[in-house]
Amino acid sequence: MRFIDEVEIEVRSGHGGRGSSSMRREKFVPHGGPDGGDGGRGGHVILRADASLTSLLDLRSRAQWHAGPGTHGDIRQMTGAAGADLVIRVPVGTVVKDVAEGFILFELLTDGEERVLAEGGKGGLGNTHFKTSTNRAPRETTPGGAEVVRRVTFELKLVADVGLLGYPNAGKSTLISVISAARPKIADYPFTTLVPNLGVVAMGTEGSFVVADIPGLIEGAAEGKGLGHQFLRHVERTRMLLHLVSLADDEGSPLHRWRVLREELRRYETDTNLIDRPEIVVLTKADVLDEVALNAVRDTFTEAGVPTLVISAVTRQGVSALLQSVWSRLHELAPLDPESGVR
Repeated sequence: MRFIDEVEIEVRSGHGGRGSSSMRREKFVPHGGPDGGDGGRGGHVILRADASLTSLLDLRSRAQWHAGPGTHGDIRQMTGAAGADLVIRVPVGTVVKDVAEGFILFELLTDGEERVLAEGGKGGLGNTHFKTSTNRAPRETTPGGAEVVRRVTFELKLVADVGLLGYPNAGKSTLISVISAARPKIADYPFTTLVPNLGVVAMGTEGSFVVADIPGLIEGAAEGKGLGHQFLRHVERTRMLLHLVSLADDEGSPLHRWRVLREELRRYETDTNLIDRPEIVVLTKADVLDEVALNAVRDTFTEAGVPTLVISAVTRQGVSALLQSVWSRLHELAPLDPESGVR
């Protein structure tokens, strides 16, 4: 499925039905008086978070979303029917922004959570409401309330415990395919992963945690270069990072590549400081180096004060130890506030 993580649409609630102006006239009721019913309220536009959705793709094909109008009031004080509510399903982690005002309206962070995006217009009042001791046969009514029109942007930020960070071809997709049931596209060329993937890692009877395979970042990502901001936003809602550094990449030293992406995290300006997010540095593709060369690389990180773990997702070397380290670290961390992205 194609991944869409930002969509702009227009929503319109239903207008309310007008009130009825009616006088009760029956053979044996000589003083029936007013009996006009109220109009029905217009339908609401409601957003509902659905954990089964992973993309905003379904919203891309439709630019305008309208709820149903309320019907008018009728004789014998019959209230008009309420307009049909329109429920729009979005993935968990969707941020809703008002285009005109430019601010965040709300975020949907739990499965099944619902928020009213546009309220339907109130039903108008029938003439029964205007009867007084001096006005026994009123004809006054009120029209139904107007619909609410809003232009909004939906922005999806993945919610995960662990984010896999690294250059293209660092081995993120291979690792997530080994430790979870996720099956991302894997190939030996840059930018194989063009969409984030989520995988659930089972830790036996102890529980599980969610990993997000974030597409590869490059130097300049904080300014939007390459995939840029489009995927850095997904790092904001991870409790910790696994920074994967490939031992098979010959573009600069592994330590240099690690420092470049750390700088991109520092320069990415949000309400959260990504540079302070807990991190485990993982040297990947250990099967391509002999022991002497591998130890030399590890020594450069050690001298820089950066502890590392070494794995090979292909041979499964060090994978179990890595998962145990992640599991222990997650238990040490305070829960992440999904709204603010901080602890």
